[in-house]
Amino acid sequence: MTKPTVAVAFGGRSSEHGVSCVTAGGVLGAIDREKWNVVALGITSEGRWTVASDDPGAWAIVDGALPTVADDGETVLLPVSAGNRSWRVEGHDGSIRHLADIDVVFPVLHGPFGEDGTLQGALELLDIRYVGAGVLASAVGMDKQFMKTAFKDAGLPVTPDVVLYPGEHPEGHIADIEALGLPLFVKPARAGSSMGISRVDDLAELEAAVAEAVTHDPKVLIERGVSGREIETAVLATETEVRVSPAGEIVTGGDYDFYDFEAKYLDDGDVRLLCPTTLPAGVADVVADYARRAFRAVGAEGLARVDVFVSEDGVVTVNEINTMPGFTPSSMYPRMWASAGVEYPELVQVLLETALERRIGLR
Repeated sequence: MTKPTVAVAFGGRSSEHGVSCVTAGGVLGAIDREKWNVVALGITSEGRWTVASDDPGAWAIVDGALPTVADDGETVLLPVSAGNRSWRVEGHDGSIRHLADIDVVFPVLHGPFGEDGTLQGALELLDIRYVGAGVLASAVGMDKQFMKTAFKDAGLPVTPDVVLYPGEHPEGHIADIEALGLPLFVKPARAGSSMGISRVDDLAELEAAVAEAVTHDPKVLIERGVSGREIETAVLATETEVRVSPAGEIVTGGDYDFYDFEAKYLDDGDVRLLCPTTLPAGVADVVADYARRAFRAVGAEGLARVDVFVSEDGVVTVNEINTMPGFTPSSMYPRMWASAGVEYPELVQVLLETALERRIGLR
């Protein structure tokens, strides 16, 4: 039988371009080439779709530098109509050549223009199957304001916050912000990988923190800080079941006040990832229940990572859901599944098989 073809799409226009490339390296290394033909679709920081290297080693972090998709001047062309599986490439001279008949896309883009429903919408228009959350779930999962609205509607506890809409200044909301108490966390509403997040221990630091967040998104969330353990849970969904992994825990040390971008991707000494971690039986049950409910609250599909805080007295607060979590072999999502006996290649295989069974066209 002819092997199906998967296109791994990565890079993109967001500030998480490099993180997406590293994730792609992990996925490319895990796909069983005996079962799948593989095409690597790199999207440059300017938005050009290119044919990239499918060598996992090409997308590793080297000397603390994240990889990037280079613009080689050629452009990948999507199919011209729904149901057409033929992808083509426009060369430097304007000539067109066939690339592949693609059966499923594994989009490992993080942040806007990829994880937020935009790429998913383009694939839906063309009846192309893909891994992960659909348009609405991706968009809600990307926007922390609406994500928390969905969580609250599902009865899940979240941290109090104040939203600054584009162009608003914190001075116009100072009474509500002061009521949150200190410390505060200032976040871009639609970004990931801890990009643009600042901890504020003094209101004198607030304006600078908001300015940093705005460089990533004009809409900003100011949240009450929560004291507690940072616990994560991986969710894996097929057509017949939603599975939840054992919980993992992030423990930061050194100069880190929280699990920021450097701690996630560039530090190898002051951050410990415990998979699985130890929680009291009752608390572990609550964490697993909240993970399932958060997954369903946004209408996620395929995979997600749900992050919560657990206080000293066992109170669980939902922080966020990530509909396309970091997916390198050392990332928390695959590590949590590995602790349950599901190794990285098997995890990727399940996601691809599930995507091939996905309904296309009108749902």
